[in-house]
Amino acid sequence: MPRKPVTLLAADIGGTSSRFAVFSDDAGQLRLDQSVRIPTIQAASFAELLVLLKQGPLGRLLPRCCAAALAVAGAVQGGVFAKPPNIPWEIDLRTTDLAGLPKQVTLLNDFAAQAYACGTGIAAQAVVINPSVVRGEGVVAVIGAGTGLGHGLLIRGKNSLQALPSEAGHMAFAFSGKAERDYERFLLERTGLEYIHADVVVSGRGLTLLHAYHFQEELEPARVASALTPDSPVQDWFARFYGRASRQFALAVLAMGGIFVTGGVAAKNPNLVLDPAFMAEFVNSPAYGRLLQSIPVSLNTNEDSGLWGAALSAQLSLRR
Repeated sequence: MPRKPVTLLAADIGGTSSRFAVFSDDAGQLRLDQSVRIPTIQAASFAELLVLLKQGPLGRLLPRCCAAALAVAGAVQGGVFAKPPNIPWEIDLRTTDLAGLPKQVTLLNDFAAQAYACGTGIAAQAVVINPSVVRGEGVVAVIGAGTGLGHGLLIRGKNSLQALPSEAGHMAFAFSGKAERDYERFLLERTGLEYIHADVVVSGRGLTLLHAYHFQEELEPARVASALTPDSPVQDWFARFYGRASRQFALAVLAMGGIFVTGGVAAKNPNLVLDPAFMAEFVNSPAYGRLLQSIPVSLNTNEDSGLWGAALSAQLSLRR
């Protein structure tokens, strides 16, 4: 007798918005049944965010869920605690009232979830930027600009998947040449930071800062993006910086299984990754240029991919 579909709760809690979705696991196949988006700023705490979830359209479906996986934009400790850098409150599953949620609730980094998404059907929908031999095994790297610059990796074995998070977005960004050094000085003065990390450069905030540097006006990221053209210095520089950050991460983890570019910035503005400056910088390595040319590069424009990855994480936790 075929077993009944299992219902799972997935979440992707970010600095700008928090997405929740209910998935069905039907004989191992995931299906997104219903989702909701809540502006993160509407909640004064994680507990309040859960109240908004229960009061919303998914509230009636929560009692059916057998497991939940909550992805959050920040380092996760012990699968139960996170203090996200771009959210003004912490998440602690040990001290939060989880009534109404499944008994089995896990917390994972949002880019561990993005990495798990590469093990779902989302990967097949991605736009190929650098076609190459797709390898069945090896490390898959995921990088994505949004409120910050997220990093994650998926280790694929013959019969296993393991996603790992990274906080490489908080490492110092590598600038090159006089023009970029001038920009670095501008950033240091504008931000008051001791050093410039990748989160500042390759993110929505990075678009605003690049525009301010080149055109001496402060605009929101969406307005900067709407004015981009192929000959815009903002597009050229951002694509180059994105390619460099992707190259650095691909080399750091030897991403022979490929690299997926994801996140809201590229999903809304794919030209920032499809611009030739991205790939030109990605393969710019004296020692490993040929190796980088062999790595498949894809652009994931599905903004719900973090939910799919969290759902896969919940599915795997039930199996374990």
